Amino acid sequence: MDLFEYQARDMFEKHGVPVLAGQVAETPQEARAAAEAVGKNSGGVTVVKAQVKTGGRGKAGGVKVAKSAEEAEQLAGQILGMDIKGHTVHRVMIAQGAQIDEEYYFSILLDRANRTYLAMCSKEGGMEIEQLAVERPEALARIAVDPNVGIDQAKADEIVAAAGFDADTAPKVAEVLKKLWDVYREEDATLVEVNPLVKTKDGSVVALDGKVTLDDNASFRQADHAALVDERAEDPLEAKAKAMDLNYVKLDGNVGIIGNGAGLVMSTLDVVAYAGEDFTGGKAKPANFLDIGGGASAEVMANGLDVILGDEQVKAVFVNVFGGITACDAVANGIVGALKSLGDAASKPLVVRLDGNNVVEGRQILADFAHPLVTVEETMDGAARKAAELAAK
Repeated sequence: MDLFEYQARDMFEKHGVPVLAGQVAETPQEARAAAEAVGKNSGGVTVVKAQVKTGGRGKAGGVKVAKSAEEAEQLAGQILGMDIKGHTVHRVMIAQGAQIDEEYYFSILLDRANRTYLAMCSKEGGMEIEQLAVERPEALARIAVDPNVGIDQAKADEIVAAAGFDADTAPKVAEVLKKLWDVYREEDATLVEVNPLVKTKDGSVVALDGKVTLDDNASFRQADHAALVDERAEDPLEAKAKAMDLNYVKLDGNVGIIGNGAGLVMSTLDVVAYAGEDFTGGKAKPANFLDIGGGASAEVMANGLDVILGDEQVKAVFVNVFGGITACDAVANGIVGALKSLGDAASKPLVVRLDGNNVVEGRQILADFAHPLVTVEETMDGAARKAAELAAK
């Protein structure tokens, strides 16, 4: 789960990371009141910042400096309701103004390829870090972090030294890095990023902006994270699938995908994409990732179909199951039960490929059901081509 900036700011403050004052507003009037409170320590100057889970807010006009509470109210009125890369602005954060001397960059993230954590730090923050990494890679220090040790004093010193901070600034930045590690560890994050981390005119080091991604797999031990979910920003289909404990991710295509096992589902996405390119000239693409798991029941299959058939973009569904723990007859019964319960709502063709445990029984169940929308294919490639063909029509 990605957090809004104001949520990241509050989380930083909770763990002792130095931040500036900030309040959230959902109306221009609330923005004015927040600016009156927040701007007291910065001569009335505040920053009105759109709260959306995407980058490029500044370039899109979603970040503006206000020199008075009245101007903050006016700017909030302009920003609220904006569309920024497909994200509607429902809230703004009114942040205390800062007298910036220098801008830095820092992040710690999960390095899956090397099965460890990676800290990245640069003396050149406030810009597109991807651009810096390509154009001047030597300006971005990359330091591996042992998960069993984390960022202690020695590791913090190593990071700031690699980034090239001067003797006066390095100790101040190192202290902040240790606190940001506390955020990463204690909140079960997969990403903590600060851009910019700034040194103000008085020499203080402050996290001026923050991005945090939390690991949903750790939600069982982070009960307070449930309150961070913004239902307005959630895709309704993903929210519905989550409530059903389904491993579902919405994609921008028209072929619904159901499989049992993440590896099989990923392979199914690939064969559908290839079939869509070769057989339909790109008119058919995967619409989702949905893994019903190795031991999924007929009920889970029915729930998965319910979610996918509710996607208006989906024109055809490809059910690809290799029977192991999940026997093919159970999957077939799930398909039959789902179609019966959905009734007229099930108006999209289903291409089913079953193989493995009880495959003969599963195919027979579907043959006996003889639903006009169901096509059974014996091979994965054949099923992908059929699903692509139906979706393209």
